[in-house]
Amino acid sequence: MLSFLLRSVGLGLATAALLLLAVPSLRTNVLPDNITDPISDISSLQVSFNDAVRKAAPAVVNIYSRKYTEEDRSKLLTQGLGSGVIVSEKGYIITNYHVVAQADQIIVALQDGRVAAAQLVGKDRRTDIAILRIEGTNLPVIPLNSNYKAKVGDIVLAIGNPYNLGQTTTFGIISATGRSSISAGGRQAFIQTDAAINEGNSGGALVNTRGELVGINTASFQQATDLETYGISFAIPYSLANLIMNKIIADGRVIRGYIGLDGQDITSVTARLLGNEHLGGIIVLGVDPNGPAAQAGFQAQDIILKIDGQKINGRQSVMEIVTELRPGTTVDILVLRKGEELTIPVTVAEDTRE
Repeated sequence: MLSFLLRSVGLGLATAALLLLAVPSLRTNVLPDNITDPISDISSLQVSFNDAVRKAAPAVVNIYSRKYTEEDRSKLLTQGLGSGVIVSEKGYIITNYHVVAQADQIIVALQDGRVAAAQLVGKDRRTDIAILRIEGTNLPVIPLNSNYKAKVGDIVLAIGNPYNLGQTTTFGIISATGRSSISAGGRQAFIQTDAAINEGNSGGALVNTRGELVGINTASFQQATDLETYGISFAIPYSLANLIMNKIIADGRVIRGYIGLDGQDITSVTARLLGNEHLGGIIVLGVDPNGPAAQAGFQAQDIILKIDGQKINGRQSVMEIVTELRPGTTVDILVLRKGEELTIPVTVAEDTRE
């Protein structure tokens, strides 16, 4: 029986090799173009992400935050380190809020040897994003691709300055997207990766195999929870970091809309009972008694279906839509209450929560 199986496997492999040699069109689908002899050349294949690193690494900078000593206000001591990413020829750098939160002076070191004092343009504690700016010519800018969508299984590289050892690149995959359990109040969705992110990596770049910016490295699970873990790290999606940067550049701070509602996604069972056209809605669980929603007459158990004519798709989409609304504007919110649809106008306030 064993000899029969071995003979069958051998015959199958030989047939496959003959087909690849005889039909070149099949070969192009499974082997690189430069492989002419699949039997002898297969051992020479080498996977490398050097091109991606060469494109992205020059734009990842080392950041040193310095603070005046209490004993002598004329002396500055380095009290923190991190990384940052140059995303504009104008010298704008995205990093983490916690990297520069307590700094009296911020020093940026480029990989080409240049050193510059950075201006703090603005910071946002909620998303852990800070925007710096440096002066300089021919600044390296990391490749950007607004059309890239992070997917589980994508290969990613984390570039930063762990423990001030110098620029270091680690490798992994995207393990999950939309992780909100470690953010304050679950208000932010992170990219989870198993690429190593250590102290000093914060604010550095998470890039794909084309060297394009995927996210801003922000924490390992161990840093966030004090648990000893391996292979669980988090990054802020580039799309969110870019949105926060543009708000800070425009207004000097992040202005968010607030209506004062909390809710949860409706289950698939509830959606079927209500009708599939209501799939994506959320059930209101709580109403801030001093918020705009309470003043407008919202009640617990209301089901939100649309905001300002835009169909919602779960709790996260509601938070994203509401935070983008300008305070002072009035929007119509379509809700389902006791089986009947009604439209409630709400005047948006500014979210002043940290």
